[in-house]
Amino acid sequence: MRISAWSNILTLSAALALAACGGEAETEAPVNENIGRNIAEQPPVPVMGPEQRILAFGDSLFAGYGVGLENSYPTKLQAALRARGINAVIANAAVSGDTSAAGAQRIAFTLDAQEDKPDLFVLELGGNDMLRQITPDQTRANFVSMLDELKSRDIPVLIMGMRAPPNLGPEYQAEFDGLYGDLAEQYGAQIIPFWLEGIYEDQSLFLDDRVHPTAEGIEALVSSTVDQVAAALPEPVEP
Repeated sequence: MRISAWSNILTLSAALALAACGGEAETEAPVNENIGRNIAEQPPVPVMGPEQRILAFGDSLFAGYGVGLENSYPTKLQAALRARGINAVIANAAVSGDTSAAGAQRIAFTLDAQEDKPDLFVLELGGNDMLRQITPDQTRANFVSMLDELKSRDIPVLIMGMRAPPNLGPEYQAEFDGLYGDLAEQYGAQIIPFWLEGIYEDQSLFLDDRVHPTAEGIEALVSSTVDQVAAALPEPVEP
């Protein structure tokens, strides 16, 4: 892995990082007005089996920052899964600017708001913790809170792992990078160790802020991760 490319992508000033990701999540209103709702209908494609409900829970990387909800990762992922014949319906519960602490605060409310229990919960948080240099032990504690909530409801989880750039220092990098795999093992969750792996070296696939993917970047991310998402889905239960 060429760490210099990832460093170029995520080495931003604090002001740019927070502005790009929505500022203080605890005080600003969510930019995703469709939070928790099923994604807009996709063109009809033949699908098989019972409906597979996925809840996508994350920050601006899921909310479609800069590209719109219609081009967000969850929207494009739903289309890719359905193109494979999987009867997937994804609810996008992403909020730009969310830290892991904000996610821990709203996870129970978000789950309670769903009409049906998700068959899979996709957890994508931690990037804003890293940009704000929140200590990894705090991030870990917030993930534990979320994963405990999901475990108590018997909801399978797919963790979308992140990596810290080397400019944050080797100790921070090791602690931050390691928490995703540790928690996936502890809770029996599925994990994509670094879900931006497929695009992080190509800066043309990022917006000018060098943090958020372009529409083309999101398409590439879906292509590189759809197999792992499909594998994380539990076997559907026939009615």
